[in-house]
Amino acid sequence: MALNFRQSEILEIARNEGRVGVEALAERFNVSLQTIRRDLTDLADAGHLERVHGGAVIRTGVVNFAYEERRRMNEAAKAAIGRACAQAIPDNSSIILNLGTTTEAVARELLGHRNITVVTNNINVANILLANESCEILVAGGNLRRSDGGLVGDLTADFIREFKVDFAVIGASGLDADGDLLDYDLAEVRVSRTILRQARTKFLVTDASKLARSAPVRLASLSELDRVFIDAPLPGDLAQLCAEAETEVTVVGP
Repeated sequence: MALNFRQSEILEIARNEGRVGVEALAERFNVSLQTIRRDLTDLADAGHLERVHGGAVIRTGVVNFAYEERRRMNEAAKAAIGRACAQAIPDNSSIILNLGTTTEAVARELLGHRNITVVTNNINVANILLANESCEILVAGGNLRRSDGGLVGDLTADFIREFKVDFAVIGASGLDADGDLLDYDLAEVRVSRTILRQARTKFLVTDASKLARSAPVRLASLSELDRVFIDAPLPGDLAQLCAEAETEVTVVGP
């Protein structure tokens, strides 16, 4: 399918933000809602997008987006989430940060923290925190994924088990309607589960686009966490699940 100029731009917006809405696009391009709906249907029929209520999302399945593409998605939201999460972590704390562009946003906001210890299986997190001379950085061993700087595998999990930290900060690739956190790589998920077990307080950092995404591997449930940082309110069922499990939800703005 050959895309027209408007459809190409819609697809670029979806790639950068993870989701597009009919009303916002109609206003942006000064066309009717019906015209945008036709564009989204054409893009969905061509395999680029998945239609959801009120708009569309990038089509996902068993393969995650490329790392640089994920880094560009929802940058402002990730920065706000990282800022809010870092504010909840005091000086003189120990933290494990796992893989993901949102946990990297948290790392950037930890640059001003004093006397912290950070354990990570994310080379990018370690490189970010090099600028904080008051941060002790411990990097896990394991198999290095060149695609995103992540360390995964049994060696990584064994290293993580050596620690008991104050805070775990994890990301996820998708959030299912039943409250399950989802990801793509079983080796990565096994490490993330170990991270959660080795922390006294468990944080999830995720932008709202993950509510519309699916992935094949279950990581954990929202009910197992202490706090969720997100840039939009959770749907009613998930909000109720968190309330019943006493999982605090912090909705942040840009």
